[in-house]
Amino acid sequence: MSKRIITVSRQFGSGGRTIAKAVAERLGIAYYDKELIKKVAEKTGFSSEYIEENGEYAPGRSIFSLASSYIGAPRVMGGMSAYDYLWVVQRNAILEIVEKEPCVIVGRCADYILKDRNDVLNVYIHAPMEARAERIVRLYGESEKKPEDRLKEKDSKRAINYKHFTGETWGDARNYDLCLNSEKIGIEKCVEMIIELAKQ
Repeated sequence: MSKRIITVSRQFGSGGRTIAKAVAERLGIAYYDKELIKKVAEKTGFSSEYIEENGEYAPGRSIFSLASSYIGAPRVMGGMSAYDYLWVVQRNAILEIVEKEPCVIVGRCADYILKDRNDVLNVYIHAPMEARAERIVRLYGESEKKPEDRLKEKDSKRAINYKHFTGETWGDARNYDLCLNSEKIGIEKCVEMIIELAKQ
């Protein structure tokens, strides 16, 4: 396989996580999503819940109000805010992982972190709002917020985080090798296309 590392960025509700996991299983390589969260939690002392909630979201409040409102989030680490410290540890964890084994990594700005490597395939999964709204209601159920509002909020936070730490635009096709509309192409076909391209 010429591309031993596959990163998958995704709009919320696009099925990107499902696609990424299926690609890893078919190729018989490691899969890092919740697994990366656990690894970062062990290194930082942050709770897994804090990392999952904030690892893909940029700072929106001062670290002092954030720390006081969430138990388990250190106030300052080595002079850095908790967000910046989390970014550094996640980045280092990703760099360690890719040296150790072939894998699929979901989110966490991995496409940017690994942009200078030649053995990486960067994928972006997207889908129309209507299809994503239907999917999150089917998978996660209803909530107080309309599904469209939930989608906009999640995607906005990811875009702000990506811009904050990379200076690039999240979802810009120029940052990826392959952009797939999972609603038009279908989950299974997306998996097949990624695998085929990774093997070339």
